[in-house]
Amino acid sequence: MEGIKRRPTRAELLASAGKTIPNLVAPGLRILFVGINPGLYTAWSGYHFAKPGNRFWPALYASGLTPRLLDPSEEKDLLALGIGITGFVRRATASAAELTDDEYRAGGRRLRALVKKFKPRCVVTLGITAYRIAFDAADAKLGRQPERFEGAELWVLPNPSGLNAHFQAADYARLFKEVRLGCSAQPSTGQPTSRATQSHRRAAERLNRRENTRGSSAARRA
Repeated sequence: MEGIKRRPTRAELLASAGKTIPNLVAPGLRILFVGINPGLYTAWSGYHFAKPGNRFWPALYASGLTPRLLDPSEEKDLLALGIGITGFVRRATASAAELTDDEYRAGGRRLRALVKKFKPRCVVTLGITAYRIAFDAADAKLGRQPERFEGAELWVLPNPSGLNAHFQAADYARLFKEVRLGCSAQPSTGQPTSRATQSHRRAAERLNRRENTRGSSAARRA
């Protein structure tokens, strides 16, 4: 694991405004997480949810969605586990308050097209205000939604930013676990469930073996 080796300078952060980072998607995903938009730190690093203090990566691990705590720089390992990441708005900003309602609505249309194309089993939006604006759903509540989203099970969860003081690490772990259990019970719209589950289990085992190998190597060097 290389990791992000240094912190950006203020000038580097300011220069990251307006940048985009690629979607992390593939056909047949179990879960597609949908953030609001990249923050400046994320845009600078090139990795989703990269800012220190963001609860996304710890919640994945605490909920059992990943076999260990991944660094944001390891985000591509999520695809083998059937997990993808995208966002409502592509451009990076210092704050979500800089985004317009039209940008959210355009992002909602892009998300529909993305889900139609890649057919994830579950879609999980991270930010209830973003969801409400994007889909004109002012009455939407947190949790599993009664309607499906282009054939996928739909969840609306809170933004995992460290600035969101309404929810703590334990809350995200519980909510992400509910998603894990709920999505595991859903039939895949891509590959057959048993085949997909076996593939994701093997990927988790490979990640564990790789981490164990690194630990053994470090111990020998010490």
